[in-house]
Amino acid sequence: MTETRQTSQDAYSLILDAIDDGIYRPGDRLVESELAERFGVSRTPIREALQRLETQSLLARDGRSLIVASLDHNQLAELYVVRSELEGLAARLAAKHATVEEVRVLRDMVAEDRLLVNDPKALSRANKRFHKQIHLASHNRFLIRQLDLVHRSMALLATTSLEARGRGQAALDEHDAIVEAIARGDGDGADIALRDHISRAFETRLKLESGDRGRITER
Repeated sequence: MTETRQTSQDAYSLILDAIDDGIYRPGDRLVESELAERFGVSRTPIREALQRLETQSLLARDGRSLIVASLDHNQLAELYVVRSELEGLAARLAAKHATVEEVRVLRDMVAEDRLLVNDPKALSRANKRFHKQIHLASHNRFLIRQLDLVHRSMALLATTSLEARGRGQAALDEHDAIVEAIARGDGDGADIALRDHISRAFETRLKLESGDRGRITER
């Protein structure tokens, strides 16, 4: 029984990662047999994983088929409101609870990520790791759990605005400001800096959704 649950969890993680990596994009149809062949597992854990993803609204029904869900304008706005509140709280708590070592890791992340500024896809993956590290530095397991749910939904955004001219560098500068506030133990400053970062990301996303690609300046 334990092995079966583990296999189902593995299938769930594999499909979720594939969505997050853009292998499957909003609107793409997911077929049990194809997924089982791709990931080398039987159809039973794939079926259980698909049911779980549908329950979490990451997949939607299109007739008898399951497709990767997409977010409409209102859902996008709702997601960013929740993300801003929770991420701001995580930064505030990190300013209070982060260890010296955790702050050092965050600083190193920003420095290393600057080497990726011309590689939007790699920078997008690094950006997720950076935010996850702030969540962990909050030392609040319930908050971390809720932020994990939010970031699963972020996988439904098919593109990264870090591809826009100048946005990668700006996002890293914002990351630096967040880390320095955390390092000072400035909870208010860390909260404000992270909320501002999310606000700029949302503004960029709105421009992306409107097709104003030339003016987009992060997912």
